[in-house]
Amino acid sequence: MAMDTNKAPAKFDFPVGYQAFHKEQVFNFQLNRWYSLGYAKYDDLADVAAKIKSFDDWKTELIKLAQKAEKDNRMLNAAFYYRAAEFYISPDDPNKMKIYERFKELIHPILVDDGIKILKVPYENGYLPCLRMTAKAESCKGTIVIHGGFDSFKEEFYSIMRYFSDNNYDVIVFEGPGQGGARKKYNLVFDYKWEKPSSAVLSHFGLDDVILLGISMGGYLCFRAAAFEPRIKKVIASSVAYDYTDFTPKILQPLVSLFYNTLTEFTNNATIRAIKKGGLKSWYFSNLIYMTGSKRPIDAVRYLTKLTAEELHCDRVTQDVLILTGRDDHFAPYKMHKKQVNALINARTVTERVFYKDSSASNHCQIGNMPLNLKVMTEWIEKIDKVGDNHQ
Repeated sequence: MAMDTNKAPAKFDFPVGYQAFHKEQVFNFQLNRWYSLGYAKYDDLADVAAKIKSFDDWKTELIKLAQKAEKDNRMLNAAFYYRAAEFYISPDDPNKMKIYERFKELIHPILVDDGIKILKVPYENGYLPCLRMTAKAESCKGTIVIHGGFDSFKEEFYSIMRYFSDNNYDVIVFEGPGQGGARKKYNLVFDYKWEKPSSAVLSHFGLDDVILLGISMGGYLCFRAAAFEPRIKKVIASSVAYDYTDFTPKILQPLVSLFYNTLTEFTNNATIRAIKKGGLKSWYFSNLIYMTGSKRPIDAVRYLTKLTAEELHCDRVTQDVLILTGRDDHFAPYKMHKKQVNALINARTVTERVFYKDSSASNHCQIGNMPLNLKVMTEWIEKIDKVGDNHQ
């Protein structure tokens, strides 16, 4: 059925199952991402996956798919096919901003039709773009504040917002420094001190009792925010990183330190050569440079070494915590899970949930089974709230 250009869907169907769209994980996960969140059609993705052999193919074929969906008046699909295309386009490609703007032009009328307010919060010399959606019923259960990770856009959490709103929560999604419009429009570069943008959002909306949900790299940032922001009462981390320096095996860490901190010119030049070759490394380093606002590749790479366990200050986290981890997460090593759990020595409560392959939720951010992921979150919130009520 064709969708009206500016109309929100009557409901979101979250398909269950991590699909084998593409043999390469770098492409397959991204295709599953948009499918799992309810924004894409299976047949569209299966057809386009067969045509993708390289990053150049990804850009070309996803844009073609978006244009076809537009022609068919399937604007929600079209919007997220543009977003998918934009994801792997290099920051120095002039088409990247054009595709981003087209994505917003298509998705924003749908958001507005669904009662979502498109807002911005003053921050430093710019603004933090936000979305706000109120609870469907008058008896609001609380406020959930959502943020993503390194390169997320606020709009990609639309279906998650809708789920929580339908379950009677007020929902705010914000883009922090380095993300989405905060970087593209207001030139706010990435800053791991996430309590700063989180506090700005809470103050702007007059909130003093919120649930903070950090997704992907947001599973690192949310703990940093909670450590310094007491208005956050509950923390949910969908994927955890804990310490980015520990992604490298311990035996190799002295060697990595040598390249990053001593042989800096050699490493910088090697990174430049990798960027020129194209492919995954080129995209990764180029994106890292852009998000951090670094002048040289080595500076961007070294910035990641600041994302340590010490900078999280987990001992300061006193809230109720839920940690959701996929056993087969290809971004965050599974060893981070227990390290993060064990570090929360002063949290009021810590609940951990590991998803295995048989649940279809064992991938990064539980892509493959969003219904289960969201159900676990809402049941945990309600359980914690009941315990709190019994102690009053």
